[in-house]
Amino acid sequence: MKEILTLAFARAVFVEFLSTLIFVFIGLGSALKWPSALPSILQIALAFGLAIGTLVQAFGHISGAHINPAITIAFFVGNQISLLRTLLYVLAQLVGAIAGAGILYGVTPANTRGNLAINALNNNITPGQALVVEIILTFQLAACIFASTDNRRSGVGSPALSIGLSVTVGHLVGIYFTGCSMNPARSFGPAVVTRRFSPAHWVSLGGAGDRDGSPSATPRHGQGHLPPAQAAPSPVQPGLGHLQRWTSAVVPSEHH
Repeated sequence: MKEILTLAFARAVFVEFLSTLIFVFIGLGSALKWPSALPSILQIALAFGLAIGTLVQAFGHISGAHINPAITIAFFVGNQISLLRTLLYVLAQLVGAIAGAGILYGVTPANTRGNLAINALNNNITPGQALVVEIILTFQLAACIFASTDNRRSGVGSPALSIGLSVTVGHLVGIYFTGCSMNPARSFGPAVVTRRFSPAHWVSLGGAGDRDGSPSATPRHGQGHLPPAQAAPSPVQPGLGHLQRWTSAVVPSEHH
């Protein structure tokens, strides 16, 4: 309990808030669908990876630069940090994510912000499949962080670079499935700001439910930060097309 009274502890909690704010702002900002140029998978993956690497390099010596509730909890389970630090770190990360998403929402034109790159299920992925993907991607990130920051190892290179590459690799794969979360705060921030909670949001928190918490078997298409050209079309679109053609053939037009 004494650590909460120290300036170093307060700085660490604030840094978790600030670094998560910056990370969410940059990451989500890279996935916005500007009319002049849609983002590519590589662009988004590099933005998330470079952002996390930069922030780890800048703030790692102050708080450890977790920037991710999943990583903070992993450090707690590994007996690396106290329960109090865990709770305050997670709170700071969630608030920082909301702040970062809120700032991005405020500075982005309405015709560009869209759904603010919230996580969503793509390409007919079920919540169960998405959960497995997120577990694997988050595990490889946690393993990379623990390995690259292990003081018992020598010559491991730059932890910031390793962690940044781990996040990049995760996004190169995960975007096609869920938009790639690997970070509950990253999913929570834009969902709160836009008030849109997709099945993929609950997957990132370890579940597989829709907004009301019930299981969802119908993935939502065209969401997340998968570019439209690579997102699966809605299954109702072909039916609507047939209906429109049938209606135009049966009902004569009033204009000649």
